[in-house]
Amino acid sequence: MSPDVCASCALLLCIVLLCTALRRLLCASAVLARRGLDAYAVELVSTFQLCACTHELKLLSDVGGVDARLALTLTYTASVVHALTSAGGVGNPCAALERAWHGRMTRACALRRVACQFAAAALARAAAPAVWSLGLTDVHERHALLNGARCAESPIRAPLPRAAAVELACAFAVQTAVTHTHALEEKYRVHAIAAVVTTLVYAGGGVTGAVFNPALAFSTQFPCSGNSFLEYSLVYWLAPVLGMASSVLLFDQVLPLLSGKTPPPPYRPLLESKKRN
Repeated sequence: MSPDVCASCALLLCIVLLCTALRRLLCASAVLARRGLDAYAVELVSTFQLCACTHELKLLSDVGGVDARLALTLTYTASVVHALTSAGGVGNPCAALERAWHGRMTRACALRRVACQFAAAALARAAAPAVWSLGLTDVHERHALLNGARCAESPIRAPLPRAAAVELACAFAVQTAVTHTHALEEKYRVHAIAAVVTTLVYAGGGVTGAVFNPALAFSTQFPCSGNSFLEYSLVYWLAPVLGMASSVLLFDQVLPLLSGKTPPPPYRPLLESKKRN
């Protein structure tokens, strides 16, 4: 690997270590635990870690000129590391909504988590250019020089309907993989999900970047010029939510109905507000 790639990997490691230390500190806080805020604090840190690492990986791909195999290897590794270190953080509004649908999280809790995710995404969106402006690597310096520490072109490289279809299909595939890997041990499950994510990035990355996460897209894709806020919202917000919902409806309602089984209720509210994810 080139010195720039090694430096970026070192920066990614620092982000993960700092976020891990902060998560442990927050989880050990008795004040947050008493007020029921520890889960939301963890959500903030975990989503920030995801967005900050993705900013650096996107920069390596866009400006660093890394080859496709290395980029996919880094994507797979980052997916595994995030899954193993998230400590209960969801990091994706689609996942929070899915948990609320299945009654594993109250609706109010899901909405608060989504708010935390977008807050963390906005923080990472502001922090990444600030770090790049320090010129820690040649890639950071080139990006700051060429783009003013801002994404200069649209990540949507196809007509809007096709781009939305790609994000919808990616979200559908990820949700389907999550649904069908619950029986696996966690140490195997994270690799299975990471493999699916990497495959989708390979397949759809050239069209939209294959983000399929509304909060992550808000952090990494929305700052780019070339499309309007509404167009980005349709592709990166509406399409992934529809993809997740399509997978949930297909496997929870449609297939059981076709097979003669009784579909489960669409939402089973938690009996105790203290039960949180």
